[in-house]
Amino acid sequence: MTIAILIIAIAILMAIRVPVALSILGPSLVYMLATGNSPGFTMRIAADGIASFPLLAVPLFILLGTVANYSGVADRLFDFAESLFHRVTGNLGYVNVMASVGFSWMSGSALADAAAMGKTLVPAMERAGFKKSFATGLTASSSLISPVMPPSIPAVIYASVAAVSTGALFAASVLPALLLAGALLVVVAFYIARHKDELVGSADEPRPLGQATGRVFGALLTPVIILGGILGGFFTPTEAAALGALYIIILGFIYKKLTVATLWKALRETAVTTASIMLIIVAATILGWILAREEVPQALSSLMTGNLNSATAFLLVTAVLLLILGAFIEATALLLITVPILLPVATEFNVDPLHFGVVTILSLMMGLLTPPVGTVLFVLSSVLRMPVGDVFRGVTPFLVPIGVVLLLLIFFPTIVTIVPAVIGM
Repeated sequence: MTIAILIIAIAILMAIRVPVALSILGPSLVYMLATGNSPGFTMRIAADGIASFPLLAVPLFILLGTVANYSGVADRLFDFAESLFHRVTGNLGYVNVMASVGFSWMSGSALADAAAMGKTLVPAMERAGFKKSFATGLTASSSLISPVMPPSIPAVIYASVAAVSTGALFAASVLPALLLAGALLVVVAFYIARHKDELVGSADEPRPLGQATGRVFGALLTPVIILGGILGGFFTPTEAAALGALYIIILGFIYKKLTVATLWKALRETAVTTASIMLIIVAATILGWILAREEVPQALSSLMTGNLNSATAFLLVTAVLLLILGAFIEATALLLITVPILLPVATEFNVDPLHFGVVTILSLMMGLLTPPVGTVLFVLSSVLRMPVGDVFRGVTPFLVPIGVVLLLLIFFPTIVTIVPAVIGM
């Protein structure tokens, strides 16, 4: 009964828009005091939750993505993709997706991608004849490539919680991210085929491909440094994050887009974002200890293993559960709460932890596109000065191809596991 009251209290606080970390932390601290646990013991549990070397990569990857946003990298990627697809009908639809793929190698955050691409690509696509709803929906959907493609911030957090190799999870995420990009490119191709007469070419001649390639070459070395270093065994993910952040800062000054003032602004944004994530981790760690004490994982394991007869059925149920919860609870908090509960059940069904991680991350990231919590919707609403409802109407058709990709990952685990197996991770 005690755990039921705790969950109800958390749900009520979230429903009245109390910040997620405080919604979890408040009732959890009351529980700890009510059950006779000292404040010192509670603080030790909280400290254990953030005392993790892999988590050091989180602020560094956040800094990398933030500085990349201020350094004009997104604009250079846009110019390069536009030059590459200039002669293709409806080229800006393809540019939208491919620019997000390029930015995802530096960002790891859907919000950074949506903010960077939204203010540039949506107006440009409108001028080229695309409906605003389609342009907005595509921009929001392509932003999900960033938290799936390494270096993914949710992947770093999952790896820390699940005690799996961050490098192996990065390797496992590459094909799913490319599959997601491919699904969106197919949607763009169908749209262009149906609306070919409405589309017009860009009024401005793009940069010559050679010049555009030269301008973006330095930025494209970032994933080579990060992913090449990690997958090649030269760096740990934390070391690669530090080197990547330093490289993109130097690149920003070379591009003359980054100044001391904007770097300071990027550092402040990184500090605020990191603090909010760490507070969520602290709250979720305490809640996780409580759930373990109340034997909730064991009860859920018995329930699911007794009623589900295959790993595929388990993953389908898990995906639906996370999609529903993700509409109401912030993705990072949900990742930290659910993984310690569901991962042991996944192990009972012999689900590879890397496979489970990628399915979990994509399921939760879809929550960024669904109200009432969908933060990508609010970012684009702010950037484009559109009502959130209009942004969501544009996003809705894209939930189908993203859902298809999720189903493919569930039914065909080799898509996830083949790259780590090939490179021996």
